[in-house]
Parts: sequence; structure tokens; C-alpha cells
Amino acid sequence: MYHEFTDPETGETHGSFETFYNDGSEFQDENDELLPIGFYWWACFPGCLPDGEPCGPFETEEEAIQDANDL
Repeated sequence: MYHEFTDPETGETHGSFETFYNDGSEFQDENDELLPIGFYWWACFPGCLPDGEPCGPFETEEEAIQDANDL
């Protein structure tokens, strides 16, 4: 699911990120090891490749969204 980054101080939006759930069988880190189970986010525009590594894991999608917006 795609979301916009929202500045918590101004409420302005900028950029885009995607949240996703990893069940432990698909996504790998830079060492080709499977990522732990949980929700993740990464900077990404719809239809484009991600811009960086996934951030997480988080227990809920809401926690992942909050972490992305806290940057």
C-alpha cells in the first residue's frame, strides 16, 4: 500500500513510501538472508523500484507508517 510522507509539524506531504507485510519467505537483505516476519516500509513511488532497503520489521502496518513519517 502506498502512502505519502507527512511532515508532522506542518501537515504537508512530500514523497511516497510503500508498506508491505513480509511472511518470512520472500524478501532478503543485502546478505541474501531472509528478512524477519513483520511489516516494513521503503521509499517508493507507485510503479517504480524502491529507493533503498526496507525499514522494519514492525508488529503492525500503523507502526511502520508512523516510523516512516517520523523521519
